[in-house]
Amino acid sequence: MDLFAYLQTYEPGVLKRDGPNYRHREHDSLVYVSNRRFWYWNSRGKRINALDYLMEIRGYGFTEAVTRLTGEAVPRASPIRQQEQPKPRKPAKLFLPWPKKCATGLFTYLRKRGISANVINRCIDLGLLYQGSYKPKKDEPKYIPVCVFTGTDDTGKVRFACMRGIYETLKKDVYGSDKAYSFCLPPERPHSSQVAVFEAPIDALSHATLQELDGWKWNGYRLSLGGTSPVALIAFLERHPEIRRVTLHMDNDLGGLKNARKIRDMLRADPKYKHIRVGINPPRQGKDYNEKLQIRLQQINQSNQRHREKRVAISI
Repeated sequence: MDLFAYLQTYEPGVLKRDGPNYRHREHDSLVYVSNRRFWYWNSRGKRINALDYLMEIRGYGFTEAVTRLTGEAVPRASPIRQQEQPKPRKPAKLFLPWPKKCATGLFTYLRKRGISANVINRCIDLGLLYQGSYKPKKDEPKYIPVCVFTGTDDTGKVRFACMRGIYETLKKDVYGSDKAYSFCLPPERPHSSQVAVFEAPIDALSHATLQELDGWKWNGYRLSLGGTSPVALIAFLERHPEIRRVTLHMDNDLGGLKNARKIRDMLRADPKYKHIRVGINPPRQGKDYNEKLQIRLQQINQSNQRHREKRVAISI
């Protein structure tokens, strides 16, 4: 039995029409896409089936859920026992790396990646970036310097952080991070209705640096998903109902393009976001926007070198 048939049979009261689709009355982010015949849980960024629904939402164990779906000894619309309800989990406490007053290593690392000093300073001033010390293993005394990219809620409290090693290969989210509040660089001018979406904070900063180099006039939010899951984007759109355009600047590889199309189709299928225009714009050069920035800087250096050589030849 699929989930739509199950709800029609055992929980018809929770279904409500939403245009051509259906929505769950108790879980508003759970949508049945009629033309594709699947349920999508927007707040979790994934499809679910009947078994997922009974176990994750209704709190059944695996055996009980299977028994209910096969219709064996199951009373119609039987109430869920209180002891079967899953206990709500407390969010893990966010333990941020210890900040360092001197950010020389951070500047050196990001400047080598091509990020402009203006963009770096703006992130630091906004409290979205700092240099920290991180201990990879508890039983080791060694701390390593890291760039820490943070994400905040509406009150300014840090709810998310991810680290990138400055001198060592390290990429990971800080324990206790909430993806719903991923790194986001706000527009320089307020009241923007656009958001550019990237897989990593470095790509978002590279996009801002390219704007400086090429004189773009684009003004909007730059959101990092911290990967390819749409959780951060869905949460961002719920907090920013003024958004009218989403541009997906995912990596120019199979995984990035595939996930960009999935996110686009998900937003287009949900009536909640019918007012939003969604586009896909991978970098035309390089795998991601940082590689595109590196190529652009190399082209500028080569052009400057040819110009200097030409001036020397003329002077001779």
